[in-house]
Amino acid sequence: MSQPLKDKVALVAGATRGAGRGIAVELGAAGATVYVTGRSTRGRRSEYDRPETIEDTADLVTEAGGQGIAVPTDHLDPAQVRVLVDRMAEEQGRLDVLVNDIWGGEKLFAWDSPVWEHDLDKGLRLLRLAVETHAITSHHALPLLLRHPGGLVVEMTDGTAEYNRDNYRTSFFYDLAKASVLRMAFSLGHELGPRGATAVALTPGWLRSEMMLEAFGVREDNWRDALERVPHFAISETPRYVGRAVAALAADPDVARWNGESLSGGQLAQVYGFTDLDGSRPDAWRYLVEVQDAGKPADTTGYR
Repeated sequence: MSQPLKDKVALVAGATRGAGRGIAVELGAAGATVYVTGRSTRGRRSEYDRPETIEDTADLVTEAGGQGIAVPTDHLDPAQVRVLVDRMAEEQGRLDVLVNDIWGGEKLFAWDSPVWEHDLDKGLRLLRLAVETHAITSHHALPLLLRHPGGLVVEMTDGTAEYNRDNYRTSFFYDLAKASVLRMAFSLGHELGPRGATAVALTPGWLRSEMMLEAFGVREDNWRDALERVPHFAISETPRYVGRAVAALAADPDVARWNGESLSGGQLAQVYGFTDLDGSRPDAWRYLVEVQDAGKPADTTGYR
């Protein structure tokens, strides 16, 4: 198996579950050494109180062909992030890929709740988890990434810049968080480009994360059972799909062509030729505009 990232070192910040886990595993499959961070460990759960742990993610990275290293880290604590980066510098001497996937907001936002009705403490906590963590991590990690030319920063968000510009996303706080991360990638591209590195924003499509599958009462092996209740779920994708998008970007010697841009996994699949685990190429954001938002019946023909 080709391992184009065999000598590369990655940090996936927020790799406990969902897209972060899928990205970490695919970077491992490409041969990378991957530091995976989060607050949920085998010894202690975060406020999510879910079974997924960073140790499990690290094991999956290693099983895929890379080296997974789990480091419990609260990315709201600058001291912990500094210790993490110092450890990577000591152990590896380099950082080639930084994925800012920290989120933690599922239980903090209320759908279609205006700012004056939304719980303020939860909204501000969401912004801290979704925005402040990314800034803290970049502040401490980017000097290490810039030691060698060709580094890549991936800011994970929900929605492309074009889609989020034209659509209200769930609530004031959710909308602001996702827009902020998109702008972070643009700003980092401005700062990193002249220094030999690249920054992009990347969104998955409708993600079949552990929490999403559980919410629909299905598993990955029978996820289509949810289509009777939620027909447009047919366009959904595994977390490994966006993981393959990150691995493709990290292995691209011409990745600087994307600097500062907003990208989607489905868009990159058309460029790099990777597929989801089932061999399909779901293009969720085009589907969302042309089919779901347009009020048409669910039909993924031509979209996966």
